[in-house]
Amino acid sequence: MRIGTPLSPSATKVMFLGSGELGKEVVIELQRLGVEVIAVDRYPGAPGQQVAHRSHVIDMTDAKALRALVEKERPDLVVPEIEAIATDELLRIEQDGLATVIPTANAAHVTMNRERIRRLAVECDLPSSKHAFCSSLAELESAIDAGIGVPCFVKPVMSSSGKGQSRITSRDGVATAWDYAMAGGRVKQPRVIVEAEVKFDFEITLLTVRHASGSAFCEPIGHRQVAGDYVESWQPQAMSAAALEKARAMAKRITDKLGGYGIFGVELFVRGDEVWFSEVSPRPHDTGLVTLCSQYQSEFALHARAILGLPVDTSLRCPGASAVIYGGMDAQGIAFEGLDEALAVPGTELRLFGKPESFEKRRMGVAVARGQSVNEARERATRCAKCVRPVAPA
Repeated sequence: MRIGTPLSPSATKVMFLGSGELGKEVVIELQRLGVEVIAVDRYPGAPGQQVAHRSHVIDMTDAKALRALVEKERPDLVVPEIEAIATDELLRIEQDGLATVIPTANAAHVTMNRERIRRLAVECDLPSSKHAFCSSLAELESAIDAGIGVPCFVKPVMSSSGKGQSRITSRDGVATAWDYAMAGGRVKQPRVIVEAEVKFDFEITLLTVRHASGSAFCEPIGHRQVAGDYVESWQPQAMSAAALEKARAMAKRITDKLGGYGIFGVELFVRGDEVWFSEVSPRPHDTGLVTLCSQYQSEFALHARAILGLPVDTSLRCPGASAVIYGGMDAQGIAFEGLDEALAVPGTELRLFGKPESFEKRRMGVAVARGQSVNEARERATRCAKCVRPVAPA
């Protein structure tokens, strides 16, 4: 692999579509390898834009604007960091040879939509929860009555971080769940997935890296969610050898189908030796923030290396954990107090993302911690995060 000099005619150029906290960490890793980085987002001052060589603000769902920017910058690689992108145009950009899309344009297109993901899972013969897709409240009610049953989950076919997701425990909650899904989807499309509840022991993210020499797996990451959004994660998640073997086989099957190079976050449900497929995303995963302290190469370093065709190392450094820090308020330019107290907790680090606008439940930072055990790491990460106090700007 040959990498040029940034801001020169020999530069190796990578464009990020979406520049949030996960993209920011990958940008930093690429900067360390001498890559020229262009960060794109829908608003100025996004975390990844703050550390890139230059940035642009566009509506990434606008196909014409997206293509015009790619034609202007002529990046070698285009890295989608979010799902809300004109993926049909990414397919055309790749077909026209304007840039290589990571991992592939088709992978970005398929995984932005839960309906396409489930069709892919069926093609790969992966066990998953009983589910149905519905385009109206009447269809949703019919699907639940016809066999999905309650409790069940209703999600927009296009959303992330728990937006628009509901757990229904009785027939009375169906209309409310439909309305919530319509309000929380990324596009105004009357389409939802309704899933029967799977009785699992725990949920994991199995980070899977497709690289020049094949596929590699990180140790499984356990996580806890509230309202569909992760609040803490830890690595490694203990599980049986049989379940781990099944999980790796399932992850390889679906990531091989998607193709390309880079890291994939494969979400799976586990009960004893049984494993069910949940979702897959072709990029670093939010629960994988724990790898900033638990692995020799974080998921962000692995992604950067893999997309450049460089060797990777997925080995575990030590048990680790992460805990989310929320904004706690709706305000611009908030500040944080208690950092000295937080970092006095042994084995901890902080990442404050630098998002220009805070919301009460917006993820504004994360605490990560090492430990002799997962339990010790979780306790440290949680204690560190609780010490950080968001405060309104003066």
